[in-house]
Order: sequence, then structure tokens, then C-alpha cells
Amino acid sequence: MTTSETSIGDLGDTPAISGERADLLAALAQSRHFLRFTTRDLTDEQAAQQTTASELCLGGLIKHVTLVERNWVDFILNGPSAMGDAATMTEAEQAWWADQFHMQPGETLSGVLAAYAEVARRTDEVVATLPDLSATWPLPKAPWFEPGARWSARRVLAHIIAETAQHAGHADIIRESLDGAKSMG
Repeated sequence: MTTSETSIGDLGDTPAISGERADLLAALAQSRHFLRFTTRDLTDEQAAQQTTASELCLGGLIKHVTLVERNWVDFILNGPSAMGDAATMTEAEQAWWADQFHMQPGETLSGVLAAYAEVARRTDEVVATLPDLSATWPLPKAPWFEPGARWSARRVLAHIIAETAQHAGHADIIRESLDGAKSMG
């Protein structure tokens, strides 16, 4: 298989794809790999440990990226209503959101990774079967989005790739602080 052709893996009858969709999925797969790779050979306790000045931990980063990817794919399919309104979040919703950056009692690294794998499979399937990557929705109202802006499915996928790559870098620093292991170099 070339870099512009990929198969979706465990998605049953989904055909091999090529071109732009394959390139987007390959870039996302690479970022996902580096993020997951930071958790190799860790215990649940190590995955939950905060090792830097940040409150982030490896398991929490994976939970966060899972949630963000799920929400953005819901946006691709259903528009801004799928993401809610950040300005009207209750205290309980804000606390729940903050908990997504940490492993909670009873959560395991294997469970966090399995949830991420399921979201990844769904994203890959949506990208492979979406009728039009140019279809747009207005962004939800939030202080960090330009008012009135619209994003295409293509732009959302670029955002998911960037977010995953950024958090893979965060994860690499956290892992190196934990036990000296590095993803590269």
C-alpha cells in the first residue's frame, strides 16, 4: 500500500480509499500512533501520574483527545448542536469537562486506550464514507471561534490532526518526565 492509499482496518466491508481522504487518515493515524506510543509499558498508576508543572497526565490526555475527536466527528455529521454551547455550561458540566483531563478512580489505561480506538474506528469510517469533505456547518458559539465562521469536514479533520499531534508532544514530555522514555530520539 502506498502513502496515498490505505485501508480502514477493522471496519468490515469499507473499501480501500485513496487520494485526499487516505492522506488525511494517514496523517491522523501517525499522530494517534505517537500519542498512544507514549503509554507503552505503563501501569494505570503511571498513566494517571502528573509529572510536570501541568495538571496533565498521559491517560487524561488520551481521554481528552478521545472526547475532542468524538465531538468534532459529531459536528461533521450533525453540526454545531452536537457540540453544545460552551457559554452556557453548568458548574457540573464544567467539572465533568475538567475530569476528562485526568484518569478517575476505577479507570484503566487499557480502558482509555480501547475507548480511543473505538472513536478512531468511527472517525476513519466517517471519513471514508462521507459524501463531501467540503460540506460546512457554522461553528458553535464559543469565545475561541470567530463569530459566523463555518468549517468544512476537511477543516475539522485538519483540526483533529493538529490537536492530536499537539497532545502527542505534550504526552512525550510527560512520559520523559515520568521515566526518561522518549517517543523519538
